[in-house]
Amino acid sequence: MAALHVRNLPESVVTALRQRAARNGQSVQQEIRQILEAAVSEPASHEVPGPVRLTTVRAATTSTWGREEMYGDAGR
Repeated sequence: MAALHVRNLPESVVTALRQRAARNGQSVQQEIRQILEAAVSEPASHEVPGPVRLTTVRAATTSTWGREEMYGDAGR
């Protein structure tokens, strides 16, 4: 099997990888292998999204809404 050495990783990335590996109950090496395997197994999406159709709606009436009607929290 091949080996890969990555240099100049920020300490925050290393810490996050250690924490992620601990949450998943595995070594950092195994966690990194799984991340890399998942990254290369996902198909690359090069599709351009279709156009978005925007519609403007004008209402003939004006409504007043209170906070409780909008959010259901009575102003907290």
